Amino acid sequence: MPKAVLPDLALARKVLRTEAEAILGLVDRLDERFARAVVMLRDCRGRVIVTGMGKSGIICRKIAATLSSTGTPAFFLHPAEAIHGDLGMVHRDDVVIALSHSGETPEVLRLLETIRRIGAQLIAMTGSPTSTLASAADLTLDCHVAEEACPLNLVPTASTTAALALGDALAMTLLIEKGFREEDFANLHPGGKLGKKLMRVESLMHTGDLAPVVDAVTPMHDVIYEMSRKGLGMACVVEAGRLAGIITDGDLRRRMSDTPDILSLTAAEVMTRNPITIGRSMLAAQALNVMEARKITSLIVVTADGVVEGVLHLHDLWRTELF
Repeated sequence: MPKAVLPDLALARKVLRTEAEAILGLVDRLDERFARAVVMLRDCRGRVIVTGMGKSGIICRKIAATLSSTGTPAFFLHPAEAIHGDLGMVHRDDVVIALSHSGETPEVLRLLETIRRIGAQLIAMTGSPTSTLASAADLTLDCHVAEEACPLNLVPTASTTAALALGDALAMTLLIEKGFREEDFANLHPGGKLGKKLMRVESLMHTGDLAPVVDAVTPMHDVIYEMSRKGLGMACVVEAGRLAGIITDGDLRRRMSDTPDILSLTAAEVMTRNPITIGRSMLAAQALNVMEARKITSLIVVTADGVVEGVLHLHDLWRTELF
């Protein structure tokens, strides 16, 4: 069989360069209007509604998804469906982001009168700052590109890439403005790989009867039984209801070598005081870092005043695929 002729990669490289240059071209265009758009979104008392047609609509879905996942309630509104009843989703406290590279997309323009009548604020993202859409908007963000990456200069490529990047810039700046934290991200992403990485200790720790806890005066034969029954290789020792120390398998081995009558002792006489503790709201990934740094396999979870709430074991983190 004749050897297949592979396509020239020159065009592919040109596409990547063109799209990269389109994004870089936005950098010097970020000005007061962009800052005011972020403030408008930050102060929005309703929801952010993102609308656009065709390829722009696909970009709008991504922008809405990014906003929602970073603490700003947002959804995509299809402009063609909107004029057949879905405009009822728009309220006066909302902010609408309308995306149209030409600024003259008929389906989007047909929404303008109703949006203005409802009283919602409007941000236009367009490549034509003098367009009908730009003229009707409260704020216009200029995302024009010198050329599309399409060799025919027809297919939306560089323009949609630039719009997507500008949407990400809005969302990330807004995230910081709103004080969105890693913990907030964890709350909004309970599933998938991100959810596992941002899972909190409280959702993994052994609590109640599953946590090995003994009193300071407990005889060591009962302590060993508790450690064996709970299967975590350790026991929390409490005095007056608060954590006093920890006994681990390693403690037992060391004491047995120099104290043959260890069973005659109490938990308080064997325990290691001031064990490493964490709070229930710590992220699982952070707890894993503590275990690795300290070369330990368990962490005791306590309240601010030292009451034992549970125990987190290394095996619990293995099950979340944090490794």
